Amino acid sequence: MSKKTIIDPITRIEGHLRVEVEVDEHNVVTEAWASGQLFRGIELILKGRDPRDAGLIAQRICGVCTNVHYRASISAVEDAYAIEPPKNAEIIRNLTTLSLFVQDHVVHYYHLHSLDYVDVVSALDSDCKKAKEVSRQFHDYPYRSSTGHFASVKEKLASFVKAGRLGLFANGYWGHEAYKLTPEENLIHMSHYLEALRVQRELSKAIAIFAGKTPHPQNLVVGGVTSVADMLNPQRLNDFMFIIKDTRDFIERAYIPDMLMVTKAYKEEIKAGYGRGSGNFIAAGGYKFGKSQTLFSDGVIVGHDFEAIEDFDESHITEEASRSWYEDERPTTPYEETTKPFYTDLNEDGSLKTEGKYSWVKAPRYKGLPMEVGPLARMLIGYVKGSPVIKPYMERFMEASGMELMDFSTTVGRNAARAVESQVCCDYIFDFISELIENIKYYDEETWTKYLFEELPLASQGRGLYEVPRGMLSHFVRIEEAKIANYQAVVPTTWNASPKDAKGVRGPYEESLIGIKLDDPSSPLEVLRVVHSFDPCLACAVHIIDTKGRELSHYKVNSACSI
Repeated sequence: MSKKTIIDPITRIEGHLRVEVEVDEHNVVTEAWASGQLFRGIELILKGRDPRDAGLIAQRICGVCTNVHYRASISAVEDAYAIEPPKNAEIIRNLTTLSLFVQDHVVHYYHLHSLDYVDVVSALDSDCKKAKEVSRQFHDYPYRSSTGHFASVKEKLASFVKAGRLGLFANGYWGHEAYKLTPEENLIHMSHYLEALRVQRELSKAIAIFAGKTPHPQNLVVGGVTSVADMLNPQRLNDFMFIIKDTRDFIERAYIPDMLMVTKAYKEEIKAGYGRGSGNFIAAGGYKFGKSQTLFSDGVIVGHDFEAIEDFDESHITEEASRSWYEDERPTTPYEETTKPFYTDLNEDGSLKTEGKYSWVKAPRYKGLPMEVGPLARMLIGYVKGSPVIKPYMERFMEASGMELMDFSTTVGRNAARAVESQVCCDYIFDFISELIENIKYYDEETWTKYLFEELPLASQGRGLYEVPRGMLSHFVRIEEAKIANYQAVVPTTWNASPKDAKGVRGPYEESLIGIKLDDPSSPLEVLRVVHSFDPCLACAVHIIDTKGRELSHYKVNSACSI
């Protein structure tokens, strides 16, 4: 008799992802399948359109990462036409993108992932005076840490519970054995959870200063940006910097200390390699500033071999669909691959046909290997390559936490890398804006490279390749007769949520779940931690089955809202 645990849907992530894991008699995960449950289809919509319109349509790939899809699409067309935007345009693009980095990381940890580590109900048992003392163990001047403030937060949480208005907190596995934080540490985290709501709202304002609005900005055009008035207005520049300074204060006094708290509480799991994948990491690097420096380094790490790091070469990127719901299964370069749906349905009991096609997500590969992308990849590669930007931040966190480099390749480590990257981005935003102000000071006010469309080549191809909050993003466009003939986007979550390939090699989500022990298969908190640590741009359903195929339990979760 078939037996499964179904959480449908899993909240606190964006989109539609389903994961089935097989467990043995000891509740240890022995096999996993990650299944994207949503067909995107933007590539088909773009065919036949004017290349200059691609960005406005391509940004609709996601309702969260609109800015970066917009930018990658515009850049792909600029690359195809050999149009180089002015320096000021690149700086403004960098300011909005890096602000999105910080916002995305803050939202991910506090509002989408922290409740996998924080027991909300346990915070009600905390001692507010003791919480004040605990907060000083992780920073000399912790963020909003008075006894009165903690009492106010505790009272607010208690009122939610008493009134039955838990909202997003209603469906957690409160009291689960896997929770390790003390009641006081839980209260500190919940205080910062509420403060982070304000921080992410203010960051939206910062992004909108140059992007016009967010999500779905309107300031990018092929050749540059339209944010001329904002760039030349000292008050707008000052407003932007004020928000970033305020955000930096939150990161230094709340986010980083909270991550040190979590790494201390979950040290045993870190050292045991909980959530460690295959050790294949890739980053494209980028974000130039000054004369020659870049914020991120490019590189490829295979099998955790930190001594043999390779330079990144985009020509080795392919995608295949042997286990995905598409017709063309062979490994193909993005310029040539197709997007023809071929859905094969599920089994009669609703489970995936795990021996055949089981996901709308394709399988990106680099030299035939699955790769993990994201903050962890960027921080590891930057550290190993001796980046003068990344290495000092990583060293400070490693010294404060006692973590070694390999420790970052874990579930908690992914979160630690994301927190460190937030520091990096927040600090270096000021370098970019200083460069912009210097250009304006010396009368460089250019924001657009002029071109005549009728003089552009009728046939060409190009790509926009960037590091974005969740990892390496690439848009590929092929133009024929001045129209889009083919378009492909290889997005970060496609890399991480990849299904198995023709050789049966698992994608990063799947590989990171192998060996995880579940305390209670009917409350699979451990699975959520691993999947959430990648910051999936998907909403998902997670299924647990044992090796006998028996149903364990069935849960229906009512989604309150999507952040």
